[in-house]
Order: sequence, then C-alpha cells, then structure tokens
Amino acid sequence: MYLSAAYHRIPLSDGNSIPIIGLGTYSEPRLTPKGTCARSVKIAIDTGYRHIDGAYLYQNEHEVGEAIREKIAEGKVQRQDIFYCGKLWATHHDPQMVRPTLERTLRGLQLDYVDLYIIEIPMAFKPGDEFYPKDENGKWLYHKSNLCATWEVECHPYFTQPKLLKFCQQHDIVIIAYSPLGTSRNPSWVNVSSPPLLKDALLNSLGKKYNKTAAQVVLRFNIQRGVVVIPKSFNPERIKENFQIFDFSLTEEEMKGIEDLNKNVRFVEMLMWCDHPEYPFHDEY
Repeated sequence: MYLSAAYHRIPLSDGNSIPIIGLGTYSEPRLTPKGTCARSVKIAIDTGYRHIDGAYLYQNEHEVGEAIREKIAEGKVQRQDIFYCGKLWATHHDPQMVRPTLERTLRGLQLDYVDLYIIEIPMAFKPGDEFYPKDENGKWLYHKSNLCATWEVECHPYFTQPKLLKFCQQHDIVIIAYSPLGTSRNPSWVNVSSPPLLKDALLNSLGKKYNKTAAQVVLRFNIQRGVVVIPKSFNPERIKENFQIFDFSLTEEEMKGIEDLNKNVRFVEMLMWCDHPEYPFHDEY
C-alpha cells in the first residue's frame, strides 16, 4: 500500500475512501480557550490533514465547521476533500433521537453532510440533554439500548488487537484507532496506572534510528498495518509532527518487534461505565 502526504486514503467496502490519518478534536470544554479548536483544524488542513474526527460531546463542532468552511472559502480544499466523522453520544441512543441529533451536529458544523457518523460508546446513559446524568446520590443513570452498529476500536502497540485486525481485514472492514498514542490520562475514562507508551525503549530507539519521535513511530506502525489513526492535539507543532509519517517506513523485523510489545493493555477502560450491565470489558479483568 503506497501512502504519501499528498494522497493517503484507503478504500472502504462501499466504494468510498478514508484518509489514514486524522486530527482528533476532543477537549475538555471548561479548560479549552475559545477558538483553540478552530485554529488547530486550520493548521491541520494547511499541514495536509483531510480527516477530522469530532463529536457533539466535545462542544466544539461549531469551531470545526468554521475552520473547514474558511479553508474551503480560501480555495485550500473543497468539501469533498475533507472526511469528517461525527459521533452519537450515549444519551441519544434511542432510535427516535438519532436523526435530530445528527441534524443538530450539521447545524453546528454548518455543513450539508458528514462523511461518517458513529455510535461513540457501546453503552447508554439515561436519554436526555445532560451529557453525564446522575441520580440524587451521585450514581450514574444508565439506560439499556439495542446497538446494531459497529464501534471504533482502541489500538496501539500495547494493545495491538491482532485477532480483531485479522477479522476486519478478512471482511474488508477498516479499523479506526482512537487513542493511537495511548496518552490520554483522564481518570474518568482511563486507568492512569497504565504504562506510558511513548516512553517505551524500543519505540524511542527506532525513533532515534529514523530521526523521528516515539509518537511518529507509533503512528507509522499502525498506518503501515492499514489502521486509520486519529491522534488528538491542539499543539501546532505536534499537529505537524504527527503528520510527518509518510517519509519513512519500518522493516518487517521492526514491525514484528513492535507487535511483540503487546501487553493487552487497554488505556481507555471507560471507568464511569464499569457498573453498566452492558459494560464490554468485564471479561478482561
């Protein structure tokens, strides 16, 4: 598979295609200054990114849309060049809520369509407009739902998902790896005792060999396997750095070495859902 900074789309089974690297736009709304996301998306598009991963939950889709529309107006890109992925949050799983929620995303983006719309979490909260509903005792208010959809998968060198990857390849399914750098440390979602991926000795030694960072080696590892990556960053230098992964490749031996790092460590354990009856990771512990 030939991939370059100029063209790095991979085919989907329906005849469409998806850029193999995208910009993640998750942020904590209360801690992120206004305009940060819009600036980051514009920098990403100027750098060469054509895949933007967002969600209504992030409360910044209006900034994402603003940045995309500005770059279209400048003539930098056309709408069809951009692949935008939006997400349905856990409080809107009921079937009658899906279309209105998608339409709300489109109004926020001020775009006519999204390229991909996925279920963000495979468990549901109590339906409503409160993102994280709790009862009077501070307990999460869960909701039973019937999910007939595919959910994107965590994937990185400490959690390589070999069986899942093989199954998906056999059935022409593309994996989108969230948390591809394993760097999120939000205790509501993540087991903060998990080992820091980017300090791994092998990844750093390969980085020195290729004059790259450990993060670039990790991203290259996944795209070389045909896995789409969506690293999140609002740091202009990191956004550019994460995209500079098309000018080197790892040898078969190096790929095998990274695969052997697998510890079956899931960083995103979704701890706020651990008491949910449909929590999917009970068997892992």
